[in-house]
Amino acid sequence: MLLHCAHARYVWNLAVEQHAHWRRDKAHHRPDGKRTGAPSFAEQCRQLTEARAASEWLRAGNQTVQAQALKDFAKAKAARFTSGFGEPTKRRAARAKKGNERKTAAYAQVAKLRAREANRRKDWCEKTSTMLARTYDVVRFEKLNIKTMTARAKAKPDPGQPGQYLSNGRAAKAGLNRGILAQGWGLLRQRTGHKAPGRVEDVPAPYTSLRCSACGWIDKNSRKSQAEFVCSSCGFTCNADTNASINVAAGQGGIPRPRRSAGAGGVTTATSRSSAREPQPTWVGIPLL
Repeated sequence: MLLHCAHARYVWNLAVEQHAHWRRDKAHHRPDGKRTGAPSFAEQCRQLTEARAASEWLRAGNQTVQAQALKDFAKAKAARFTSGFGEPTKRRAARAKKGNERKTAAYAQVAKLRAREANRRKDWCEKTSTMLARTYDVVRFEKLNIKTMTARAKAKPDPGQPGQYLSNGRAAKAGLNRGILAQGWGLLRQRTGHKAPGRVEDVPAPYTSLRCSACGWIDKNSRKSQAEFVCSSCGFTCNADTNASINVAAGQGGIPRPRRSAGAGGVTTATSRSSAREPQPTWVGIPLL
């Protein structure tokens, strides 16, 4: 294969030299006084036959491969104005560089580290799913659409430069996607379902983070920050993730707070809270923890 490549490269470079020589000295004339043009593909094929007869090294190669190099040159020559690459240039044999070797070694090291991380994640999922299946009669997971959560962020057009796109936030979203995928949520849910068939339930995600695990009140204002939850009804304070996990473990996604029509409800003087209360958990059959 290397010999075939060397022959094709040699023939290509000869064709490049021929046309370059013709461009430098266009005063080539035939005996009748008319100027001659650059060798055509058919003429170069005839010259190739003569070169193979004179060169043992060239004759040792495949004539079809060498002729194909001339054909590729003719196509490149014909498309030099439409392709945007200009005149065909000489080809050189690829040589290994130290920079490429270092880059390859770095890629291999990164791949090894990622493989170790994936193995640790799988090991954790196996051990945790086994513990859940052996310890609990019912295991509940929050039903998350991980595929949608880790979708690639779309680039926004730059209003100042037509045809250009803003890259703000795409790197941060990519990092968030990697962090989510590194947790192995989907794998943990899958392996737990395999080890505890019929005992795994998926709890809908809506309102799990907004519902108070103490009184059942659902209000977006209760979520003070990413980590702080303070119920706007009973004042219950808890870590937001802990509060949501209690709701998921109880299988309670919650009931949304009812909308108040114009003139209905209001605010009482004593508590400063809305008098339009939501249905209490005992009324709708949701057990209290």
